[in-house]
Amino acid sequence: MIGSLMMCVSVVVLLLGMLAGIVMGIRQDFTLAPAHAHLNLVGGVLLFLFGLYYRLFPAVGSTPLARLQGWLHIVGGIAFPSGVAVVVLYGESYIVVPIVGSLIVVAAMALFTVIVFRSSRA
Repeated sequence: MIGSLMMCVSVVVLLLGMLAGIVMGIRQDFTLAPAHAHLNLVGGVLLFLFGLYYRLFPAVGSTPLARLQGWLHIVGGIAFPSGVAVVVLYGESYIVVPIVGSLIVVAAMALFTVIVFRSSRA
């Protein structure tokens, strides 16, 4: 079920995001703070909330649209903050990575919006 997968991926992403924050704090180098914040929020918290919704409404979570939305958000929720980190570290020539990642996340959110509105009418 996509909800369980999303929740499992989210806790791993959150753990990595927290560890990255601890490393930044120890080093007193917060250069990657924007990537850290997006990883935790988009890759961790939102992914967990979407997964929780699908676990609460298993009939909704078992649809092909929910699976598509879940995979899109997993990919985008990792690509977007990773792309932010790459741009911060290596320059603007890599700007396409966070742009594509953010567009994938927005597409996943749009799908989730459709899913919630459809399921609220059922």
